[in-house]
Amino acid sequence: MVRLRTAKRAAAAAASQEAGPTAALALESVTRRYRRGGRDVNALDDVSLTLRRGRFLAVMGRSGSGKTTFLQCAAGLDRPTSGTVRIGETDLSRLGEAGLTRLRRDRIGFVFQALNLVPSLTVAENTALPLLLGGDRPEDPAVRERALAVLAAVGLADRADDSPLTLSGGQQQRVAIARALVTDPAVIFADEPTGALDPVTARDVLTLLRDAVDREGHTVVMVTHDPVAASWTDEAVFIEAGRIVNRMDRPEPDAVARTLAALGER
Repeated sequence: MVRLRTAKRAAAAAASQEAGPTAALALESVTRRYRRGGRDVNALDDVSLTLRRGRFLAVMGRSGSGKTTFLQCAAGLDRPTSGTVRIGETDLSRLGEAGLTRLRRDRIGFVFQALNLVPSLTVAENTALPLLLGGDRPEDPAVRERALAVLAAVGLADRADDSPLTLSGGQQQRVAIARALVTDPAVIFADEPTGALDPVTARDVLTLLRDAVDREGHTVVMVTHDPVAASWTDEAVFIEAGRIVNRMDRPEPDAVARTLAALGER
């Protein structure tokens, strides 16, 4: 099944390219409103953004600015109060809960600071978990073959049969990236993926995400507070009070730091 799904994704991608470019992710006038303290609060306020395929985007802002809500709505983890979110040509508002679950499993990769690796499974089994949840059988040789391929891409093929508990924090984050890549997703969402890592290990993780974009054509959306991490991306957007208030192509650490500081002065 894993080979069949990969072949179908490749055919769909080729057909889409022939028909014309399609955004990997599009938000149109997205608002997410919560009831808090007896009043309505807009965690997102009329946000629109289009991200082409094969791009690396940083989403930045102060604590409470709305960047986590942005990620949750964009990834189908939360539903907007109004507006439209599309992954490729799929309108998430038209999907029921079962459809959203399938989309998150098959077409979205997740890399979070909390890695959520399963200690009782091997590194390869953790990597293959989205395939198994999608119906592939663990004894299928193609499942292990795919897991080993993405583990090789992150430099961990030789640790495939080890427990994740025997790995360093940086190696565990590599497993999380491999797991995010295993379904060949339309978009990878990364939430503070370097937040708990030392600078050298963080650079290794960012290199892997950058390579996923440049070599494999993946699309990555990364929430981060770190100007250095943002400098690895193609574009940064800055969120304040639920709105996109600034954008920056080819962000540099100093420029990002100044922009974040200016948000704090508003």
